[in-house]
Amino acid sequence: MSDEAKPKKKTNIVVWAILGLLVLALGGFGAGQFGGSLSTVATVGDREITVQDYGNALQAEQQRLSRQTGQSLTLQQMRMFGLDSQIMERLLATAALEEEAGRMGLSVGDAEVAERIRATPAFGGITGGFDREAYAFALRSAGLNERRFEARVRDEAARELLQAAVIGGVQAPETYVDRLMAWLGETRDATVATVTVEALPAGAVAVTEDQLTAFYDENATRFETPETRRITYAWVTPSDLIDQMDVPEDRIQDRYDDLAADFNRPARVLAERLNYLDPEAAATARAAIDAGETDFDTLVADRGLTLDDVDAGEIAADDVPVAVAEALFGLEEPGIVGPIETGLGAALFRVNAILDATIVPLEEVREDIVASLARDAARRDIDAAREDIDDLLAGGATLEEVADETDMILGTAEVFAGASGGPLDYDAFRAAALAVEEGDFPELESLSDGGLFALRLDGIDAPVTPPLDEIRDRVEEAWQADDTARRLADLAQTLADRIDAGDTFEDVGLTPDSLTGITRDGTVEGLPRRLISELFELDNGQVLSQRGDAQTAFVVRLDAVNAVDPEAEDTQELRTALETQTRADVAADVFDAYGRAVQAQIGFSIDQGAVQAVQSQLLGGAHGGM
Repeated sequence: MSDEAKPKKKTNIVVWAILGLLVLALGGFGAGQFGGSLSTVATVGDREITVQDYGNALQAEQQRLSRQTGQSLTLQQMRMFGLDSQIMERLLATAALEEEAGRMGLSVGDAEVAERIRATPAFGGITGGFDREAYAFALRSAGLNERRFEARVRDEAARELLQAAVIGGVQAPETYVDRLMAWLGETRDATVATVTVEALPAGAVAVTEDQLTAFYDENATRFETPETRRITYAWVTPSDLIDQMDVPEDRIQDRYDDLAADFNRPARVLAERLNYLDPEAAATARAAIDAGETDFDTLVADRGLTLDDVDAGEIAADDVPVAVAEALFGLEEPGIVGPIETGLGAALFRVNAILDATIVPLEEVREDIVASLARDAARRDIDAAREDIDDLLAGGATLEEVADETDMILGTAEVFAGASGGPLDYDAFRAAALAVEEGDFPELESLSDGGLFALRLDGIDAPVTPPLDEIRDRVEEAWQADDTARRLADLAQTLADRIDAGDTFEDVGLTPDSLTGITRDGTVEGLPRRLISELFELDNGQVLSQRGDAQTAFVVRLDAVNAVDPEAEDTQELRTALETQTRADVAADVFDAYGRAVQAQIGFSIDQGAVQAVQSQLLGGAHGGM
């Protein structure tokens, strides 16, 4: 694709991992700065893994696991699961590949680095475009500087080039794909009937006092109150201070001017572009379109391309040479133009939409700009107050005293599984509240929006089961549900046994439905997913019963096992998907093996003392080697 219509690239996911959950919308700020004489935890060849790199990676992994599990892992727990070693291995592998790319002379220019950074959403302003202040603030909060981060983006781009070269020729093993497709594409036909509570001979059964007491004793944990952690906290967010911020008029105009390209956009077209090296071939293709003998989609497919391959995105007149612009913007409605001579040969363009120029005056976005500037100012004020608040806490001030002397707001919360609201809506606060122990001194921590908080554990209320008399209605309801489900399951099994012995569904009083073409990973409305899974374990003609919810059970008979049809359209789609996934898996294994070989060849060293120091400073807890 030529420079006239180059689409924006997305920053690679590995570069995002550099910031992890440490920048703006991606998680908490402030992995912490690691001072002292230590600077690196490991080296691979001439490439260093800094203490900040390792600290950021540890905290990013800790926060990721916290979001997944709702609990904050301690360092001891992370080490018990080998997570610290896995993190170091990933960093070593990345450094080795970047070192190898450097030795091979692979690199990208400043323009590519700038484009990747500008395309990163975390660095966007209120309209989504790149915001210089947001960029600097995010990097500062993550303990990075611009030079260092941009060098990492460049390294990542070089590593992508190396990866493309290593795995470019990888193909999916055909026999493996065939076997997998035969297994996944196989379908089942079945007859199914639902057994409902109306089929039970006695209806609902009254529970006796002895039955209720026994059920309560046997299922006491079902009625426990959750463990509750009583927390006192002090916190402040930009939203708390935004109304106090004075935004000068000149700053509003400056921000509007900075974002002029987002607010005021020229006329554009959405177009696709198909290049031909031979001008005569391009002219022949256009003539065939005009004669109705073919269309643009067919020409693209005939070249072995997809519409994504020829998508040129949004094009403004200034983005392309004059000749191309005149042709594209000479259309009054979508259509085909060309062939037009370009730097890459003759090209046909299909214009799919014509977008008018947009002009958004300052007054229409003034409120949003003021809010954004005020929020930025509030973040800066909070960031500036961090050291003073830290000093107060380090000097022994209580949270109550800190709230009296600063803009922080005092509050209390009861933290238990599923609790939400206020600071509990922040992952960082919830993780800290679940990890804090009695006697811990409050420590200042960061929120994802630039806010700060500190908290104290006042006590833990252990789970308790209320006396039966206090929750009698709940226990009776649970007993009824269990009893009904049990009797339904027994009845369904009895009916299944009769059908297996030769009775029909109608003979046993059931109304059957015939289901065909059930897929292994499919769903059938009204049937539990586990029933579909068990259906694929049955022999032809076999009957099974299974519980549904408290009000239903099911009887199912397998009627047919259908082999995959290799000519069916959905089979071809499945095969394509399997080939793509398999090729990706094989490529990942090949590249992983290549990375290990490179790492072994280059050599590496780990400073265990530095590793232990980072773990101790960032996460706290026991030391130990990797």
